[in-house]
Amino acid sequence: MGKLKLILLSLLLWSCNSYNAPKELSSTLNTLENKLRVSAEMFSEMRTNRLVSPRSVEDDKIVMVPAKDWTSGFFAGELWMMYELTSDEHWKEMALEYTLPLEKEKWNGRTHDMGFKMYYSFGKAWKNTKNSEYKDILLQSAQTLAIRFRPNIGCIRSWDFNSEKWDYPVIIDNLMNLELLFWAAKETGNELFKQIAVLHAENTMKNHFREDNSSYHVVDYNPNTGKVQTKCTHQGLSDESAWSRGQAWGLYGYTMIYRETGNKKFLEQAEKIAAYILNHPNLPENLIPFWDFNAPGIPNEPLDASAGAIIASALYELSTFSLNKDAYLIAADKIIDTLLSEAFLANPTENHGFLLKHSTGSKAHNSEIDVPLIYADYYFLEAILRKSKLMIN
Repeated sequence: MGKLKLILLSLLLWSCNSYNAPKELSSTLNTLENKLRVSAEMFSEMRTNRLVSPRSVEDDKIVMVPAKDWTSGFFAGELWMMYELTSDEHWKEMALEYTLPLEKEKWNGRTHDMGFKMYYSFGKAWKNTKNSEYKDILLQSAQTLAIRFRPNIGCIRSWDFNSEKWDYPVIIDNLMNLELLFWAAKETGNELFKQIAVLHAENTMKNHFREDNSSYHVVDYNPNTGKVQTKCTHQGLSDESAWSRGQAWGLYGYTMIYRETGNKKFLEQAEKIAAYILNHPNLPENLIPFWDFNAPGIPNEPLDASAGAIIASALYELSTFSLNKDAYLIAADKIIDTLLSEAFLANPTENHGFLLKHSTGSKAHNSEIDVPLIYADYYFLEAILRKSKLMIN
C-alpha cells in the first residue's frame, strides 16, 4: 500500500479515536496535493535567476524573493514533505528545482537563518535522497552558522542591521535554526555544534522570558562584556507585549531542543510556553492568535495564521513527550480544524497559490498584514503530516 493510501486509511480509522480528528482530513491531503500542483506551476512561472521562491502577496501580486531571504527555503520544504507523503517522483523533481538555487547560501555568514533556508530545503533533500552532495552543503551551512556564535555571550548573533539600535541582537526566532546544528553534531560527531546550540538555548531561556513565561522578541548583548543591555519586541506591539509568532517560535524551539537533548528543563520550558499561549485570555476561541496577544483593538485586530500553524505543529510534537498529551492534541486539532475551514483555507481560485489566508508578518512595520505567508503554509502542512504520523504510530 502506498504512503498516501496508508495515511488516508489511518486518518479514517483515527476519526473514531479518543480525541477528535477533522472529518475532512483524509480528503484534505488529496486536496492539498492538488493545490500544491497548481501552486508550483504558478510560482514557477514567476521564478527568475534571482527571484527563486514565493514569500507572500502584495498589491494582488505574488512576491518572489532571492535565495538570501529568510523565507527562501519554505516552499522547497513543502514540496519535499509532499514527496515524503506520496513517493511521487514529480514532487522530488519540483522540490529540487526550488532547493538547488539556494546552495550558495551555505557561505552566507551574514545571516542566522540557515535553518529556515538550508535545513528545510537541503535537509529534507538529504533525508529523502541520501545524496552526499546535499549533506556536504548542509555541513558547510552549519559551519557558517556556527561562526556567528560568540562564547562570551553564549548565543548566536541574529541581525546585522540597525547597528545604531543594538550591538549584538539575539531574537527568539533564532531557536529554530539550532536544529541544523544538532543535526551536524550527530552527522559528524563534532560535539561543538551541539554545545553551541545548547548554550544558545540556555541563555535564551535565561534572558528572553518574563515571569509569566511570555518572551521578548530581541535581547541585545554587550559584545565585550556579554551582559544584557536591552530587551525589546521589534515586530510586536511594544517592548513589553507578547508578539504572537514570537511565542510560537519559543514553543516550537524548546520542543525541538528537548527532542534533540533529552534535557527535561527544555521540556518544562516548552510546557510553560504552551500554558501561557493556551490559557491567555486574548486567545480567540478558534485558537488562532491575534498578531500580538496585547494588541489594543482585540477582537478587531489582524489574526496571524502563521502563528497558529507553528503552534499546532509544535503541540503535536510536544504531545509525544509530555504528560499533558491529551490537552495538547485537542488544542492542536482545534487549530487545524480552524485552518481547514473556508475562513482560512483558500480555494483554488484565490490567494495566488498559497494555502492559507490571514497571516501577519509585521504589523508594527505596516508590513504583510492579513496576507498569505509561505511559512504559514509550511507549518500548516507539517502539522497535518505530524498528526497523520502520530496516528500511524
